[in-house]
Amino acid sequence: MRAIVIHGKQDLRVEELPTPEPAAGQLRLRIAYGGVCGSDLHYWAEGANGEYVVREPLVPGHEVSGTVDLDPAGELAPGTPVTVHPATFGTPEPGIEDRRHLWPGGAYLGSAATRPHTQGGMSEYLLVRRDMVRVLPEGLPLRRAALAEPLAVALHGLTVAGDVAGRRVLVSGSGPIGLLTAAAALARGAAEVVATDVLEGPLERARALGVHGTVRIGADPLPAEAFDVVLECSGVPAAVSPALAAARRGAVVVQVGMVPNEARPVNLAPLVSKELQLRGSFRFDDEIDEAIELLAAHPGIEGVVTHEIPAQRALEAFAAARDSAASGKVLVSFGEETR
Repeated sequence: MRAIVIHGKQDLRVEELPTPEPAAGQLRLRIAYGGVCGSDLHYWAEGANGEYVVREPLVPGHEVSGTVDLDPAGELAPGTPVTVHPATFGTPEPGIEDRRHLWPGGAYLGSAATRPHTQGGMSEYLLVRRDMVRVLPEGLPLRRAALAEPLAVALHGLTVAGDVAGRRVLVSGSGPIGLLTAAAALARGAAEVVATDVLEGPLERARALGVHGTVRIGADPLPAEAFDVVLECSGVPAAVSPALAAARRGAVVVQVGMVPNEARPVNLAPLVSKELQLRGSFRFDDEIDEAIELLAAHPGIEGVVTHEIPAQRALEAFAAARDSAASGKVLVSFGEETR
């Protein structure tokens, strides 16, 4: 089978690997699409994602959709359209029994956090446990379904923030996660959603999703003390201080974008003087089910996808995803759409 394999920094190859055979409790999927995520880009461009270093060949990818190829249990017929919850959860700990995504010892598709690495879904075939599979509703195409995992990340950020219905929401950063966070906030009933970015291309994509306003950082002023909820999705440490300044008194600020694992200066004075709540958001628990429902109900969310590139041109796909001015979500395709 064809697979995209990262061997280290700037070393990405399209290779032929053995087609895997499912063990007990597993299914084999035929992958149609894999989305290029920020972590995939870090593994390719830097050979590491934060503290997690590529120490052996790694198939990236955790944003996938496809069809059932083989279910030894006979429960799902070949050709059944699906997406995948990419996490296997670890060991419960007191106080976080209801937050499986925080349990230690878990794993995630396409991650170098484990040894051996947890291989991802950017391959023609993928083995997964049955409980990781989500059957798609009728009418949801595989191309759009590839957005289920990143949309679940966005929805979890909103879950961490609390109810946004009727509230003013600022989304800092209009990359793929920021765009999906804006779409999710609109779907959950926010009264106003404003998106920011330093580039015009991402802001154009945000406006196409229906946000109420955009702010180009460096060119337009960011309103101070104006928002009930702020979701920082850029992952740029320099964006945290403006996010705190834009929050109204008593507001909630959620850090959704992954930031570098290093000390960076942040002005915390507004956190104290306005009694803000600064919260972190990590991956998601079960929001992928809501994400699938939203994708089925709101076809326009697919506008986040700007590129679809065949797997044999994987380097081109990763380079396109790195160009945030020109690209939103980049999908790598492994086969033709079946629905």
